[in-house]
Amino acid sequence: MPNIDRVKAFIDAIHANDKTAILSFFCDDAIFHNIPMPPATGKVEIWNVLASVHESCTDIDWIVHHIAESNAGVVLTERSDRYRINGHWVTFKVMGCFEFREGKISYWRDYFDLQQSLDQIKTSQP
Repeated sequence: MPNIDRVKAFIDAIHANDKTAILSFFCDDAIFHNIPMPPATGKVEIWNVLASVHESCTDIDWIVHHIAESNAGVVLTERSDRYRINGHWVTFKVMGCFEFREGKISYWRDYFDLQQSLDQIKTSQP
């Protein structure tokens, strides 16, 4: 299976907000670097980062604007990651990079504007 299809399936698991399915896409020693925050290593730490939003939202919609796979199998995504929190949509504009080892995500980097995202989350609070 091409890695681009793996990323699309991963995004489907994100949409379903299924923790078990999401974590099944990662190597045990995978790294998730949600830049500009510190990197998380391993499935438990990765979920701890994701849980900060995934456990407080009611809906998730990642809109993929562009997706490409390099000759080396690295997948790049330009996305708008949308989360419904307290009835309001919060959108993170993201550029992502997924690296793979033996069919699993080994290194995932997302680049986004942290302050812009925090400002949106603040306005969604009741």
